[in-house]
Amino acid sequence: MIEIKAVQKVSLLDYPGKVSAIIFLGGCNFRCPFCYNVDIVLNPEKLVNIDEKIVLEFLKKRKKFLDGVCITGGEPTIHKDLPEFIRKIKALGLLVKLDTNGYEPEMLKKLLDKKLIDYVAMDIKTSLNKERYSKAAGINVDLSRIKKSIDLIRKSKVDYEFRTTVVPGLVNENDLIEIARALKGSKRYVLQQFLNDKKMIDKRFNKVKPYPQKVLEKFLKLVQPFFKEVELRA
Repeated sequence: MIEIKAVQKVSLLDYPGKVSAIIFLGGCNFRCPFCYNVDIVLNPEKLVNIDEKIVLEFLKKRKKFLDGVCITGGEPTIHKDLPEFIRKIKALGLLVKLDTNGYEPEMLKKLLDKKLIDYVAMDIKTSLNKERYSKAAGINVDLSRIKKSIDLIRKSKVDYEFRTTVVPGLVNENDLIEIARALKGSKRYVLQQFLNDKKMIDKRFNKVKPYPQKVLEKFLKLVQPFFKEVELRA
């Protein structure tokens, strides 16, 4: 049974253009200092598991009102039972969106090859520089794994987006230009505002002030020429 730690019954925001439920899986292979899903990432064993059967029964009852399900975490792709769990969701006639950091390209490839996901949102933490990416991810990152996932997504036939949370100190103008160049021609790129109003893995980031709206709009204009679609999310 897969480790389901929380369920949000309905969202109009997480799956673009769709009404979705959100399923949070426990555990993560990153330790991003600005992450606010602290217990799900650091202490998943302390959180009660929600029975998979209960979740699937809920989805079955709600499938007339839902278009799909967003599977997030933590990091969903660390779970070996993920493909089988998604098959059960797909059997209900629901679409599946996957949120991922892209650090498990083999699992991502399996999901894509077996046509188990309909939409992928991959976080790009900062520019593809080992030192900077490792700082943003909170671990010593093997960038080849990130790059492989980017390539898999871009070559797939599923709908997708790449997205970056614009954290001062971890993401600056130069980082965004480098990201844009690396992802040039990709379908959709999203800049997400950094919020400091929740407890984070590294408490120092609660004192970091988000970029002003005008700066975010400037960043958006800088990356806009590189992508088919760009979006700024609060």
